[in-house]
Amino acid sequence: MTKPRILHFVTPLANVSPFDVNMAADAGFTIASYTHVGLNEVTALTQDAMFSRPPPDAPKTCLFIGGRDAALALDMMAAAKAAMFPPFQISVFADPSGAFTTAGAMVACVERHLKAIGASISGARVGVLGAKGVVGGITGVIAAEAGADVVLIAHDKSGIVERKVAEFETRFKRRFVAADGSTDAAKRKAIGDCVAIFSAGRAGVRTLSHADLVHANRLLVVADINAVPPLGVEGVDVMADGAEIVGTKSVGIGAFAIGNIKFKTQHELLKRIHDAAKAQYFDYRDAYQVAREIAS
Repeated sequence: MTKPRILHFVTPLANVSPFDVNMAADAGFTIASYTHVGLNEVTALTQDAMFSRPPPDAPKTCLFIGGRDAALALDMMAAAKAAMFPPFQISVFADPSGAFTTAGAMVACVERHLKAIGASISGARVGVLGAKGVVGGITGVIAAEAGADVVLIAHDKSGIVERKVAEFETRFKRRFVAADGSTDAAKRKAIGDCVAIFSAGRAGVRTLSHADLVHANRLLVVADINAVPPLGVEGVDVMADGAEIVGTKSVGIGAFAIGNIKFKTQHELLKRIHDAAKAQYFDYRDAYQVAREIAS
């Protein structure tokens, strides 16, 4: 009898994501879910899953890590991998709130449009709005690892972004800059030298007005993941995929264009795990690389 491919969905939250459940089911997995899971419980869950099948069938089991905290998801993934040893390795895929695949898609889309005009994300100054959130934060990390000079822009004076910069520099060994964006004047100063902007604010919250954009003289590309009116960046339609932002020298990439790459990226990673003969381990770096392949 052919044994089913099982995805064990682990999250520290009260509920698993219906979006991710649908994605996993469409990739062919049978799904089991575990909520309110702490980091200290990951080892036992991993070993319980991996010892229940003979070694040849171990790759037919996958641990999917959700939640809303990128650092915790990466720590959970590390704990799961540390719990394994040959020949019982199972696959692990971390994508908290879809942040890794969404962020990978955002950066890949911006990179594609920069390349089309002879520019590069490497060495470019890029700004991230919505940097307190999981998508904004990991977008900054991916951009930094791609060689960008990353500015995380805070919309308030809570100090959260400044603490995130310190955490990221320690964890990811990259340089980040925190900038004040709590007023129009401060925000315009923060984006003034940016070549690209990633807007990852909350749904229905405008992060940049058209008046803000015209102050960014070096700006070439703006990506916005907000699909709920009012859109995050004024002048960037949800369907935009390199459309000119009127009155500026930049183009916009909207939520649906980014979402199309995100969806394909997550599906591709799930299918690779589902079809693999050996255990696979995917995080934000893999999401970015696959998104680049799809977006190119």
